Parts: sequence; C-alpha cells; structure tokens
Amino acid sequence: MERIAHALERLGPARPQTPDFAHAGAFVFQAESERFAPVSSVNRVPLELLKGIDRNRNALLANTDRFARGLPANNALLWGSRGMGKSSLIKAAHGAFPGLKLVEIHREDIAALPRLLTYLRAAPQYRFILFCDDLSFEAVDTSYKSLKAVLEGGIEGRPDNVLLYATSNRRHLMPREMVENERSTAINPSEAVEEKLSLSDRFGLWIGFHNCSQDEYLAMVRSYADHYGLDVPDAHLTQEALEWARGRGSRSGRVAWQFIQDLAGRLGKQLDG
Repeated sequence: MERIAHALERLGPARPQTPDFAHAGAFVFQAESERFAPVSSVNRVPLELLKGIDRNRNALLANTDRFARGLPANNALLWGSRGMGKSSLIKAAHGAFPGLKLVEIHREDIAALPRLLTYLRAAPQYRFILFCDDLSFEAVDTSYKSLKAVLEGGIEGRPDNVLLYATSNRRHLMPREMVENERSTAINPSEAVEEKLSLSDRFGLWIGFHNCSQDEYLAMVRSYADHYGLDVPDAHLTQEALEWARGRGSRSGRVAWQFIQDLAGRLGKQLDG
C-alpha cells in the first residue's frame, strides 16, 4: 500500500515550493509550475538616461516612493507610443528603491494572477511591484475578468504589500474594433462597452507616453553616447542619428538605443554597465 501511495504521488503534479523571496530582488512567475524564478540581474536602464519623459518619471517615482514607505499608492497603467520607455521606466523605478521586490507575470498567465497573489500575501514582510509588460486583450479573451477582480472588486482584493504596474500600447487595453463590435451587437450597447472599459479605470494612475520630437530624440542619442564614452563629433553623431531614424520611420527611445548599439559596434566598443 505504501508503494502504491508513493507511485500515485509521483504521478500527480508536483507541489509548488514556498518561494524564498530573500534570495533575489526580482523574480519571474512561472504559472505552470507556480514557481518564482529568481532574476540575478534586471535588464534596466539608469534613470538618468531616460530622456524626454520627465513628468512621467516623476509621477511614477512619487507613487513608488509612497508605496515603499508603506503609504497608500495606486496601481499604474503606462500606455502609449511604442519604444518610449514604458517598461524601462518601471524597471528603473524598481531599481531606485532597493527594498522593493519586482515580480514579472507574463500576459498569457494573467488567469493565474489570483494564485500568484496568494504567495505574495503570505509574505507581508516584503513589498512587491507586480509587473506585466504589453498588457492587452482580444475579443475572445476573457482573462481580463480575473484581472478586474484582483485590482478591485474581489472579496480579498489586492494585498496591501502588492502594487501592479502594467504597460500597454492601448489606453483601454482593448482594440477599438472590439469596443465598436460590442456597441453594434449587444442588446444594451452602453452597458457592454462600460463592462469592457472598466478594466483600465481600475488603474488609479494613468501615465501617457507620446512620440518624441527630433530634439528629444537627439538628446537621448547624445545622453547614451556620453554615458558609454562614444567619442564622435556632435555634427557627425547628429547626422547619423537622423539618418537612422529616417530609415526606421520613427523616433523613440528604442530607436535611439538601437542606433547607439550599431554605432558602438562600428567603433569596436563594448556597452558595459
């Protein structure tokens, strides 16, 4: 009987291990195994290199500072133009407050969010920033309802030691055609649309990111070049950076960083730190 019991235990799913949050400052939640994989080094950009988003940076830092000090703070939705530093700002804000833990959950694992929060609620000695990058939902996707209940509205609600920071290219996290389809097919169009749009309303802090100007783009390029010691005459740097942006058809922090990587490669220099 003991041998049969042991065999059945081996056939069953493995019991999730209690996470050791003291082991690292950042983790990636793996929903299938309910495991928190520690991240030894977070891929982040120093705050001083994030140019053209001063108001956004100050708003998120102030909110994060209140949370780190145990004061009331809001969940934050960083939305808008691609490549303008939404994810980089969240990771940089986490780095500015060493006592905080960063936990990343992938968009496709949102349905596992209630289970994740069970682990975080059981570790009240730590304060967690829960990070979801590129959050959005499609017409056939109903996992957004799990997120709504967690943010506000569930019996337990969000634990006091957890704050959710999400990024999205969409202000309301839903594609426009999804909302318009609800208006055209629902029995009560206004109620159907409100149900879809109420998700983004549960983020108390909305921070919008917009396309940068040419001057802001060049400021980003010069900042990177100075930081990494790329000794290039300013006129030459400006000309090449503008040509690179024209070739990409856009100007953003991501385009500036990609140009710097190309420039450093051509100069034979490493981008350390």
